[in-house]
Amino acid sequence: MDLVITQELARAESQQDAASLERAYQLIKSANLGKSEFDPTESFSPDLFVLCAEQALKMGRPGMSQDCIQMYFKVKGPVTQFLGRAHLCRAQLCAPKSTEDMGDFENCVTQYMKTVNFARGEPRYHFLVYNASVLYWQMVRPFLKPGYRRHLIPSLSQIVNVLNQIEEEDKDWRAELMLELLECYLQAGRKEEAAEFCATAAPFIRAHAPRRYQQVFARMVRHGLTGELQLKEETRTSAGLAVTFHINSLQARLDKNDLPEDIPGILREAYEDLGRGSHQRVPSAAEDQILLLFELAHLSLTLKCEEVCSDCLSDLKKMDSKDPGELIETECLECALEALRLEQKIKIYTREAVETQLTVIQRLDLALQRAVRLGEPRVTHVVCSTQWNACLPLLQHNLRHHLRKPLTNIAEALETVDSLMVPLRCQVHMEVAHIEEDADRLEPAMEHLRKAMLLDSLGLYQDGLRTAFNRLRLCTMLYQTPERAEDKATMAIEQAKKALAKDSVRKKRALLVNAGLALAPDTFQVVLDSENEAKVSIGKSRGRFTHLFAKARHHSLSVDKAAGHLRRLGSRNDKERIQIWAELAKVARQQGVWDVCRAACHFCLLYDSVKVKKPARLKRGKKRKGGEGARQDSRNHSDTTLQKQMSPSLLRTVAEVGFISAEATVHLLQSEGVQLNDRPTPPKDLSQHPVGYVPERPEDNAEWVVYRTWIESLSQHAMNSWLRSAEIGHQLREAWIVHNAVVYVLNHNQHLIMAGRQRELVDPLYHLLGLVKATGHSGDPVLLAALCSALARGLIVPWIPAPMPEKSRKQARSNPPHTPLDPEAASEVRTAVEVCEFALNLTNGTVPEDAVPVKARQQLIATWVKAKQLLQQQVGPRLGTDEQSTNEDVTSVTRVLVALELYSCNGLGLMDFTVPPLAQLVKMSAACSWSDPLVELQTLTRLTHFSYMARDHEATMACSQRAIQTGVKSLRASSQAEAQLVAEMLSTAACIQGRSIMDNLKGRKQLRLTAAKAFMEGARFGGLAGSSALVMLAARHCWNSWLPLLSSAVSRRQCRGPTQRLLSIISKTEARKQEKGQTLPLHQWPTADFHGGAATDGHFLPGAEDDLTLPRTAHRLLIFKHMVIAKAKLGQNFMMEIQKFKDQSEGYLAHMWHRLALNSRSVHGELTCYHNAIQALQKPESEWQKVDYIMEFSQWLYHKQFPLEDVVFHLKWAVDILLQMQQDRGTPEPAEEHASAQATLEGPGPEDARTTSLEGLRSVRQLEALARAYTLLALVATPSDARHQDYCLMAYTSLCRIWQVSFSTAGRSLSESKIPAAASSQLLLPKKEKEKSQDREKDKDKGRGPKQLHSPAAGRRLEDLPASLEEWASYACPEEVVAVFQQDRSDFTINPWSVEKPTYALYYVDRLVKALQDALLPELTIPVLQLGLLIAASVVESQSLEGLYHLRWVHGGLSGKLGDVQGAKVKSHPK
Repeated sequence: MDLVITQELARAESQQDAASLERAYQLIKSANLGKSEFDPTESFSPDLFVLCAEQALKMGRPGMSQDCIQMYFKVKGPVTQFLGRAHLCRAQLCAPKSTEDMGDFENCVTQYMKTVNFARGEPRYHFLVYNASVLYWQMVRPFLKPGYRRHLIPSLSQIVNVLNQIEEEDKDWRAELMLELLECYLQAGRKEEAAEFCATAAPFIRAHAPRRYQQVFARMVRHGLTGELQLKEETRTSAGLAVTFHINSLQARLDKNDLPEDIPGILREAYEDLGRGSHQRVPSAAEDQILLLFELAHLSLTLKCEEVCSDCLSDLKKMDSKDPGELIETECLECALEALRLEQKIKIYTREAVETQLTVIQRLDLALQRAVRLGEPRVTHVVCSTQWNACLPLLQHNLRHHLRKPLTNIAEALETVDSLMVPLRCQVHMEVAHIEEDADRLEPAMEHLRKAMLLDSLGLYQDGLRTAFNRLRLCTMLYQTPERAEDKATMAIEQAKKALAKDSVRKKRALLVNAGLALAPDTFQVVLDSENEAKVSIGKSRGRFTHLFAKARHHSLSVDKAAGHLRRLGSRNDKERIQIWAELAKVARQQGVWDVCRAACHFCLLYDSVKVKKPARLKRGKKRKGGEGARQDSRNHSDTTLQKQMSPSLLRTVAEVGFISAEATVHLLQSEGVQLNDRPTPPKDLSQHPVGYVPERPEDNAEWVVYRTWIESLSQHAMNSWLRSAEIGHQLREAWIVHNAVVYVLNHNQHLIMAGRQRELVDPLYHLLGLVKATGHSGDPVLLAALCSALARGLIVPWIPAPMPEKSRKQARSNPPHTPLDPEAASEVRTAVEVCEFALNLTNGTVPEDAVPVKARQQLIATWVKAKQLLQQQVGPRLGTDEQSTNEDVTSVTRVLVALELYSCNGLGLMDFTVPPLAQLVKMSAACSWSDPLVELQTLTRLTHFSYMARDHEATMACSQRAIQTGVKSLRASSQAEAQLVAEMLSTAACIQGRSIMDNLKGRKQLRLTAAKAFMEGARFGGLAGSSALVMLAARHCWNSWLPLLSSAVSRRQCRGPTQRLLSIISKTEARKQEKGQTLPLHQWPTADFHGGAATDGHFLPGAEDDLTLPRTAHRLLIFKHMVIAKAKLGQNFMMEIQKFKDQSEGYLAHMWHRLALNSRSVHGELTCYHNAIQALQKPESEWQKVDYIMEFSQWLYHKQFPLEDVVFHLKWAVDILLQMQQDRGTPEPAEEHASAQATLEGPGPEDARTTSLEGLRSVRQLEALARAYTLLALVATPSDARHQDYCLMAYTSLCRIWQVSFSTAGRSLSESKIPAAASSQLLLPKKEKEKSQDREKDKDKGRGPKQLHSPAAGRRLEDLPASLEEWASYACPEEVVAVFQQDRSDFTINPWSVEKPTYALYYVDRLVKALQDALLPELTIPVLQLGLLIAASVVESQSLEGLYHLRWVHGGLSGKLGDVQGAKVKSHPK
């Protein structure tokens, strides 16, 4: 029976016949059960169980094999080799299917170890140890991926030890297993055990497998398993080992992110060592050299050393290898080198660079197809890695659709060879899933995500992959509603993503709001309504800041309620919710729904348990030691806590949301009209207030303080969000996150930097600089230079003293003060010096990748030199450069720029630097190689200025000529912004050249024309720059140079053409407004340079301020005035022209509107102009002009037949303004009047509030204006109107009040005078007024009789007024009182200064007299006419008017039946 079974098994093995195997199995099974068809008593060999199991295992019948093995162990056969083979079969049967089956793995390893332990003691069974090691290595292949090798150490080390004990003859196999065990130790982090094992393995491999020793040596160098001296000793014996040493030393430092400075030199040395070993003709040596060339070339690509990589590639091509795998690798290397050359262009994504990169990807795709056909896994891995690196720059949303086929081919190729590069395979599947999702191919995308989840052995992307898979699954649910809140939110977000561009924002917002409500139904709407002004409750008060206060309070209270949501929810599904909130914030930001974006960011950031601390301020005068260390420890502890809570992917998500949150907060600030870190501006108070109202300072208003604090908290929140994101980047050691935080902070605070307010940013900038130093500048040294410049300037600007007057400067030059800084200032300035030196040393050109443009270093140099001056430290003779600097171009330019800054800082009253001679500096600048034409032009212009100030005419002319030649060349090739700066500097250089020529005329008049030509060029360049100041400065100098020549007709003809061109330049420059530049000024402090440090627009100023004799707009106002009036007369639109007067005073603007009202052709135009004229006057000092315009406007309304209500309203408005005016506090108030006079003059008017207020008025001007206003009201009202008589009485009362105030003031003046009133008045009058007064007295004496003037009654004073109407009828104002009126200039008497328009006042006196007569009050006309007589005599000083009012007075008296009294007056009055 044994023979039959053996024959069946042999037939099954040779012919792969499953039927023979089945028959053998049935025979064995029946024989085991004693039911054999042969002789049951015949003996049966147990070895057949093992042979059948082995054959069944080979033919894919694991069940049959398992059954045979079980039968073998049940019969307990003899201990032979088949026992070990049985254990090997059992081990293969229980082999784990994946790395997750750790139970099967342990069971399988146990079976292999049983075989090894069984066979190790018997030499004839040693082959089983070898077989077990081979089968074991096949089994553990899935565990060779990252993160699982540590499980192999116990078993693999035991197998290696047994192979060593039995002295296995296959030394290469033993060496391979030793290398793999060493790798397991290293990946498990057990470096000490690795070093111990390496000490025994390395000699064995070197002796028995020398081709593998290079691999061991590489690991020894890279991981430091052996002393460096021993390693270097070994490199002397082999050029290949020397190259390996250099390569792996760099790899080790690259792993630690601690690369040396001279990377190209080390790579070049390795390449030269490799060349020295190329003379060997041994085939193995040639193969080793090819491998080293490939390895060195790939490392050069990683370190971006294009030259060494190109040399390696050339050597590989020269070898002319026929190996197809090597040819494919060479092509991959060539493509990678081409991609490296495109790196700078691909960063800005130019069309040409993207197309070239896609061409490289297509070449690599063809190479991958050839590698797959070749069937070599190593070559496939090389091509896939190169292709992946080439695809990385194009994985953008709008470009990655081009990569679908190449990435799919990578995934399929790596899957075919069952590659152990599982991180790469996982990332490829993730990117392909994104591409498929973009194309709405959801099923393939989900399949790729499944594969990515299986390949993510380290769990780095599990959270994101599960979230993405769940999101795609929800997208496939067309007619189902998910139950989980997270799924509902995800579905709503996906629907919002698919919204079209033409869809309304309301539709998009509704979907996004639904997502937020699904996640936080209790508080999301509350937080969202924090910005809804319709929800703001103002209350009953309506103050100036009430609305702003209510808005701030409502926002703060609403946002604070979000914290309760997280407390109620706990940590349930926190990782998933963070991802969903982040996705909601990103989609809302992308679609411009900012309120939803801010709310989503707020909820997402609630999960960030580490709150950013305010950056520690620089200690003033002390170094931070113990306290700083404690703070750092606490921060590290908090970060460690957060690390336990969040994976790196979640932390990265939090950082991204922090960026979005800060940006959205800045958007909210801008909607409030405030820039980041600026204080809000109080709104204008447009309400009307009574006279005497003292406006409240906003700082004293509690509501405004609350609003301002809220705005400041928003700015602080934005800054904290950026700083927190930067800290996360530092924690994750991802420099790009820190880099983005710095970009956000500098960009959004650019307005502060341009305004010289860097001091406000010192603490956050210092904190960011520390993070950048720790993580690296992410390949952007320009950003690092800008950060250091802003920080250093913020540190030194507060300690720069104000500019000293010229006299003080001269005294300081003779006796320098050298006052040292206080400890606080010195500490900050020293820190600024350290920051500048750090940036300057980093960008000095030693490392080509860290080089920056000259203009970036120039900012640092200027700050560094100023800080040195503040510290009173001289700059050495090398002018701030290092002797070890290898870049001579950067060094020479740095010396020139430092020397110029030394000259700029001298002569300002501070310490003066020791400067090199100007002639030497000019030679140094000529010898420099300038990479930036703009900086070169600026340098030459500054040299021109300093040469002129030193009165070195030759150097001035030479430098100016070079500057003009250089500037003209660069002007043609510059952009618009740079061209403006170039033109400004050219204008300055040309003007300095002309001034130098004028200073060195020495009697040569013909040089004036040369100077004038230079000034003309300066004006032309100033016009190109759009600078009126530069043009007018050049024009002034040009005119001064022509002026002595204009006496000749010939010279005038020569100057005619240039003058016309100059006027044309001026007019064209004035016609276009110069835009402010965005260039950061080189100096933000006083300097001795030609451009002042006070400039805030970044442009060079023309020089001293006294050169600017013509203002920019004043000479154009007259032209615009006539233009706008002409347009008004023609009925054209003049709103554009009237804007030219917006910067003028409100009085002038109102005057212009008034002129336009008088010249407008339409009623609507007049109405608009009157309205604007009145509204323009808001200040208290403009109230008189406003009253005049209102009264004129009311007359116009009456004339144009507008409703009488409108006329009366405006007149009463004028009355209210007049009654609320404040009196001049500086003028003495008159004494109290007698009660009898008050009783007489109050008249029979009604009881009224306005009448009561008239009693407190003492301003004649106010009272006269009130009388006019009430007279107009009386004229508007008909005599039948009940208000007609009231208005008449109010006007009458106002005029009587003028009598009272005037005579009260006159009486006090007469009582204080010790000489007769007439004599004193004559003495006080000017000469001309004396003569007029004397002539008038003579005329009066001739025309009057001796009884003309009635003396006051006995016992009455001159200043007493008549007590009855009869006395008024016979009253004549005493000459002494009239003389007091004529000499007084106060507002309390009737004089030309209180009655500015006397004829105007007399007109309204006449109209009031007529109105009183119509109101049947003729007896009240007497005091009114007496006032008119007094105004005509003392103000107008007209005899004819005086006589006219005598006649009217007589007429009024007769009509009032006072004939007896008036008769005497008539007889005595001249005809």
